[in-house]
Amino acid sequence: MKSGQKKAVRIKICGFTHKDDLKIAIQAGVDAIGLVFYPPSPRSVTIEQGAQLVADLPPFVTITGLFVNASPGTISQACEQCKLDIIQLHGDESPDDCLNLPRRVIKAHRIETNEDFIGLDKYRVSGLLLDAKVKGLYGGSGESFDWSLLSSYHAPAPLILAGGLNPDNVAEAIEQVNPYGVDVSSGVESTPGRKDASKIIRFIQEVKQATF
Repeated sequence: MKSGQKKAVRIKICGFTHKDDLKIAIQAGVDAIGLVFYPPSPRSVTIEQGAQLVADLPPFVTITGLFVNASPGTISQACEQCKLDIIQLHGDESPDDCLNLPRRVIKAHRIETNEDFIGLDKYRVSGLLLDAKVKGLYGGSGESFDWSLLSSYHAPAPLILAGGLNPDNVAEAIEQVNPYGVDVSSGVESTPGRKDASKIIRFIQEVKQATF
């Protein structure tokens, strides 16, 4: 993955549940924010809550909705009510499940060994998010995977790195992987679902310093 040439890396922070946290991230320069529509997650919001969170969002901030094995009807409803720009699928969705949805799609995959890359080229999506494989979880574990597995991997779509990222390691991750974007949730939290302002600011600063 590493090309040796620095480039701007897009920053997404996921799992917002409070508007104050959202405002801090936007003021700090985040590119995209994520709402989790997966009830078992401690960061989950209802469609109604999500709509309230993004009701007065300024322009040029991408709104992403995270779903796990959700029905097309639920996804469509969230897209409309929460003004989603991107659908992020974190479950066991097949390549066919990613087609004919009302917004662009990012497909998340959990990685532990090289075998976990098999079949990813079948997905026709706008972005491929790679996260750590943790038994029983669909993401948000706060654990990372072995980034060296990506040294010879050519992703079929823009690669978004997730899993265990935080202000202390994101610069190293960018240097090693050279991803299109990075996605963080627990790495900038004080408690699950509540963000830490200083961690958000430092995370964004570290990304920008690593890419310019």
